[in-house]
Amino acid sequence: MVRFLFYYIFFVEQEGKLNIEFNPSAFKHGIVEEDIRFAFDNRLFDHPIAHHEDKNLLIGLDRQLNPLEILYNGIDDHSVNVFHAMKCRKAWRNLANLEEKLWQK
Repeated sequence: MVRFLFYYIFFVEQEGKLNIEFNPSAFKHGIVEEDIRFAFDNRLFDHPIAHHEDKNLLIGLDRQLNPLEILYNGIDDHSVNVFHAMKCRKAWRNLANLEEKLWQK
């Protein structure tokens, strides 16, 4: 997992070549693909979930600058599979100290 995160942060972001695949469940809560992609480009928090090595939590902003929670699996060094996306719940915002990040001046 550390290797994946290293490549994601230092190679994929610099090259802009992240391949995002979607499970149908990613759209269950009405979030559209464009907003999920935008959130990956505008992330505030992106970490593996404790005790779930294959799952990652990303909190990013949608095109209207609302926070989204996105769960995804790393497929390889350049690809992820999103299986959950919805408006960010308070529990995740608290975990990521999101309130402070969004409202700091």
